[in-house]
Amino acid sequence: MTPQQYVQDKAAGSGSSFYYAFLFLPPRKRAAITAFYAFCREVDDVVDEIQDASVAAQTLQWWRLEVARSFAGDAQHPVMQALMPLTAEFGITQDHLQQVIQGCDMDLRQTRYLDFAGLQSYCHLVAGVVGEVAALIFGQTEPQTTVYAHTLGLAFQLTNIIRDVGEDALRGRIYLPMEDLQRFDVKAADLLQRRDSPAFQALMRFQTARAQDFYERALVMLPPQDRRSQKPGLMMASIYRTLLKEIEASQFPVLTQRVSLTPLRKLWLAWKMQALGRF
Repeated sequence: MTPQQYVQDKAAGSGSSFYYAFLFLPPRKRAAITAFYAFCREVDDVVDEIQDASVAAQTLQWWRLEVARSFAGDAQHPVMQALMPLTAEFGITQDHLQQVIQGCDMDLRQTRYLDFAGLQSYCHLVAGVVGEVAALIFGQTEPQTTVYAHTLGLAFQLTNIIRDVGEDALRGRIYLPMEDLQRFDVKAADLLQRRDSPAFQALMRFQTARAQDFYERALVMLPPQDRRSQKPGLMMASIYRTLLKEIEASQFPVLTQRVSLTPLRKLWLAWKMQALGRF
C-alpha cells in the first residue's frame, strides 16, 4: 500500500463529514487535505483507542519526534510520507502539526474544564489550528480568512462536544464547562451516569445556541474575496449545522446514542453548497 492509498483509506474510513467536502477539490488540494486529515485522525485515535494513558502518552511523544524527523527529511510513517511533499506548497508548518499533538495530549491530562475560556484554549489546538491549515490548503488571499477559519473550527468542535456527550462520559471526560453545569444545576455525576433531565435539556439548548452563534460569527468574518476558494469549509459548515439542528430537534438523545446524518445526505449538502453556494 502506498502512502497515498493509506491516507485515502484513513480519511474515507473515518466516515467523517469532512471527507465529503474533500471530494470536490482539485487533485493537489485534495491530496494535501486528505493527508493532513489522516494525520489528525492518527493522533486523535491515540487518545481514543489506547486505554493505557502512559502508553498513549508515549505514542504521542513518538508522533512529536516523527513530525520533527519528517521536517528534517526522514519521514517514516506513511501519513507523513504522504503529507511532507505538500507542506511547502500549502504553507503547512511543523508548528501546526505539533499544536494538534499538544491538543490531543491535553485529553490525557485534563478531563474537565472550569470555564468556557479554558475550553476555548483546548479547542484552539484541536480545531482552530486544523481550520487554519485547511484554509491554507483550500486557498486564501486575505489574513482575515485565518480568523474565520479559527472561529469556524471552534464551532465544529462545540458541535462535536454536543454530539459526543455520552461517548465522552463513558471515557470519564466532560467537555461542557463546569460553570455551565453549575448554571443549569446539572451534576457531573449525572453526565457520567448518562442521566437525562429537564436541566440537562436546558443546558444542551444553551450549548447549541452558543455553537450556532460561532457559526454565524465565522460566516460574517469570511472575506468575500476568499468565499469561492473556501467552499469546502462552507460545505462542512452546512453538514455540521444540519447535524446540530437534528440533535436539537430530536431533544438531545446524545447521552445514550450518537446522532448522525446519512452519507447520502452529507453528499447532498456538500453538493448544494458547491453548486448553488447556499446552505
